[in-house]
Amino acid sequence: MLNSVAATVASAPLLASPDPNSRARALRLRILSSLVLLPLVLLAVWYGYPAFDLVIAGASVIMAREWARLTTRGNRQALATSFMAVSVLVLIALTIAKVELWVIAASAAAFSLSLYLAARLWRIDAADLLALGVLAIGVPCVAFEWLRADPSHGRATVYWILAVVIATDTGAFMVGRSVGGPKLAPRISPNKTWAGLLGGVVSAALAGALTALLLGEAGAQTAALVSAALAVVAQGGDLGESVLKRHFGVKDTGGLIPGHGGLLDRVDGLLAVAPMVAAVTWLSRSSLLDWR
Repeated sequence: MLNSVAATVASAPLLASPDPNSRARALRLRILSSLVLLPLVLLAVWYGYPAFDLVIAGASVIMAREWARLTTRGNRQALATSFMAVSVLVLIALTIAKVELWVIAASAAAFSLSLYLAARLWRIDAADLLALGVLAIGVPCVAFEWLRADPSHGRATVYWILAVVIATDTGAFMVGRSVGGPKLAPRISPNKTWAGLLGGVVSAALAGALTALLLGEAGAQTAALVSAALAVVAQGGDLGESVLKRHFGVKDTGGLIPGHGGLLDRVDGLLAVAPMVAAVTWLSRSSLLDWR
């Protein structure tokens, strides 16, 4: 099944460009949705436990439902959603309880394998892609919980990640639409351009440096360089989700957020960036915001 994803993308026809009026309406909906949702997320990050944990837990359940609906057909969706949601919630609970990371990693692998075996018994065709959802959703949720729990830099780190990913998405969208030019990955996401990628990288570098300075954290130059690298990671996450949606022949993972589609459509960059930041933090034994 995983091998067939690449074949599906390679043979997929290019989508027609939306008309200017629909793009303007989509942009307005994006802005309005962001104005409603973003303050709630920022407040949850500020307060931390339990507000932040509840937001992560609630988001994980929504994402599990969207992933199950994307990869599963028929009356098995409820079973798949429940299995995945419970698995991710247990991983989040283990992280909040400060269980050793190797135990959490082993649990994530065990849950993913269990869901795969169950899906095979349920005769779900995309059993491997369904099981992948436990890792694709669970690992980023664990990463966010682990990063926010840092008493010295947790709040600042999560704010910085949000600033970088939002700036990446916004810069890529605005520059890509305005400049156009050669396509970045036409068989995967026809609307993405190299100009958009560059716009996202530059926007992330500026936003990351400014956020770090406002928070009194890392030096501007270091923050800009790291933020630019993370912008590429965020775009990779976006393209990865596009591959999955192309494979299943859908435009959005859901309709939860007006102008954005499903929650997975909105947070695909965050799902890629958070584990990367957590991994580098763990390997270096220091917060990225401590780098000078």
